[in-house]
Amino acid sequence: MRIDIITAFPETFRFLNFSIIKRAQEKNNLKINLINLRDFSLDKHKTIDEPPYGGGAGMVLKPEPIFKAVKSIKNDSSRIILMCPQGKLFNQTKAKELSKERHLIFICGHYEGVDERVRVNLINEEISIGDYILTGGELPAMVIIDALVRLIPGVIEENSLKNESFNDYLLDYPQYTRPFDFDGFKVPEILLSGNHKEINSWRKKESLKRTYLRRPEFLKQDDLEFLKNLNCDL
Repeated sequence: MRIDIITAFPETFRFLNFSIIKRAQEKNNLKINLINLRDFSLDKHKTIDEPPYGGGAGMVLKPEPIFKAVKSIKNDSSRIILMCPQGKLFNQTKAKELSKERHLIFICGHYEGVDERVRVNLINEEISIGDYILTGGELPAMVIIDALVRLIPGVIEENSLKNESFNDYLLDYPQYTRPFDFDGFKVPEILLSGNHKEINSWRKKESLKRTYLRRPEFLKQDDLEFLKNLNCDL
């Protein structure tokens, strides 16, 4: 997969040079390019924003630099995404969908946003990571990239992905590691039993309980009946 990120602040993306994303690039599962929007400005001052027509506070990103930047990297397989609080809310399903693309172009809005002609004539979709306002689209772009890169085949061992939160619509079950006893807080005995059938049953029950308590809207009627039959202490 190739990911191009169009931003006025490319230096904020140093996070992409660490951990799993770094290894994905080293293994050639992924190529990330940072596109400095100011390189496509039309004047010597590298201007990329102007006051809004009609008055109002703040500045708006100009259309010309964005169109020029996209044109320089776009191909037939490109999917162009604008990071914007007005976009569709990002989730794990969208991460899986995006992980299957060959080329993604992220446009990071900033200031008061982008000229509307970018929305209408250039992008394929708008995505938001939540109902709140950030300084710009750089952090949301990094969140989405981190989520989708993990799902690219070959980046993470497939078995590691199967038991994560949201993989099967449920939240993850509790995880423990050494030591068994930490200041009197002990690991559940079932996890040391070696009985994988019982361990899997315990994990399913705990996953359902956690989902019921924290995100009950995820549960199906069959899940609720299952919990009821177990007489779980909720």
